[in-house]
Amino acid sequence: MLKSGILNPDINSLLSRVRHTNTLVIADRGFPFWPQIETVDISLTDDLPRVLDVLRAIRDNFTIGKAFMAKEFRRANSAKTRHHFEAALEGIQLTFEPHIDFKKRVPLAIGLIRTGDTTQYANMILESA
Repeated sequence: MLKSGILNPDINSLLSRVRHTNTLVIADRGFPFWPQIETVDISLTDDLPRVLDVLRAIRDNFTIGKAFMAKEFRRANSAKTRHHFEAALEGIQLTFEPHIDFKKRVPLAIGLIRTGDTTQYANMILESA
């Protein structure tokens, strides 16, 4: 029995299949469903869990080389929210791109983890190193 780390078996399975340069999406509650990629839905209620909760939980066992977010995130959110995301991604190359371009990357991902986050444009695509 697992005693620490990621306890969710579906997330463990998904993470174990992400290889060098593969991508993983962590999405907010309103992100569109993509039938062609595996989705692990862990949304419970508004803001439970949040995108940053998932990011922080997986960072210990998941090597992230790059992260992508929609540039609209910066305009739609407060300086405090932007700071929390940038701090959580410290040391990772972060690229902001138009939301429409961001969504074009999604079908190429190994999988998607859906959260209950209500932060606008909180979605991120993580590329493994």
